[in-house]
Amino acid sequence: MMRMRLMWFTLGFASTSAVMANLVYKDLLLDRHSLSCQLKNQFESLESRVSNLESVSPKE
Repeated sequence: MMRMRLMWFTLGFASTSAVMANLVYKDLLLDRHSLSCQLKNQFESLESRVSNLESVSPKE
């Protein structure tokens, strides 16, 4: 009887910790993806502004 309780407790604890680890991993992955997209958009806007400045400046 005690072994069965220990087995069920271990199984429940392991499955709960696996679900929580999966949720944390997905949250970190989503955060990383959004950060990379944000940086990509900022660099694209910076590149377009530099391009506009280069086209406006007088050429020597």
